[in-house]
Amino acid sequence: MKTFKLLAYFNRHKLLYLMLLPGLAYFIIFKYIPMGGLLLAFKDYRILDGIMGSPWAGLKWFEKIMNSPYFFNLLENTLLISIYKIIFGMPPDIILALLLNEVRKIWFKRTFQTITYLPYFLSWVIVYGIFMGLLMPNTGLINQAITSLGFEQISFLTSNEWFRTILVGTEIWKDIGFGTIIYIAALASIDPTLYEAAKMDGAGRVRQMWHISLPGITGVIVLLLIIRLGNIMEAGFSQIFTFLNAAVYSVGDVFGTWVYRTGIEEFQISIATAMGLFNGIVGLVLVVLANWLAKKITGSGIW
Repeated sequence: MKTFKLLAYFNRHKLLYLMLLPGLAYFIIFKYIPMGGLLLAFKDYRILDGIMGSPWAGLKWFEKIMNSPYFFNLLENTLLISIYKIIFGMPPDIILALLLNEVRKIWFKRTFQTITYLPYFLSWVIVYGIFMGLLMPNTGLINQAITSLGFEQISFLTSNEWFRTILVGTEIWKDIGFGTIIYIAALASIDPTLYEAAKMDGAGRVRQMWHISLPGITGVIVLLLIIRLGNIMEAGFSQIFTFLNAAVYSVGDVFGTWVYRTGIEEFQISIATAMGLFNGIVGLVLVVLANWLAKKITGSGIW
């Protein structure tokens, strides 16, 4: 009887499950099946022997990573860059969304959103080209402005003092429009009667923003924060790989770029897999902890 009811349920909702199939196929093919390759982290991989034929190495590669003279420098760079991006990257999205939510001229609101959203579609290679034109010594527009004011020019892209600032600043410029759209969508779900009641109580626009708009998107803020914490060990590989050069390895080299050089260029697949597994475990632990803290503090989390 239960089997009959289950079949009837699936038959009744078959179109919804058909729509679900492409998403399931994507995760199975590109996320779950490749997890079998994690065996490489525990093997001394030889390409001719394959994954299953290569001899077991135990925790050899993890020990090698931990004992590497570069490990703590990579860890520091990865964590600092990720934390800077969270601290300085999330508030602009929230503030801009709150301000745009107060704009009553629809044409201005849509135009401004479009302008801020356009950089999101640019690849990091193009973004690097744009900022290289702005920041290059002698020919860069910013350095020309600096020298015209009587100051010495700055080699921004090869400066240890400026490199992390450039990474954070360019990511804010590129992603602020996309982040704003997410928060504006959350603001649109707030009950308008709350604003009307606040007006009747004498609350101005700023107080409405502080006591209604901001609390109304707290759940979305927590969700995005947890997702960012889960990716904290990545630190934005595509961006850093594009901007990185030998002069700033001490402040800009992260786990992702090290894995690329070691695993792809030097073909040490096992050690690169071990590092990737280490990053994934740290990310999982951070997501679980962040979700637990969020539920304790705000009462909401991802699960």
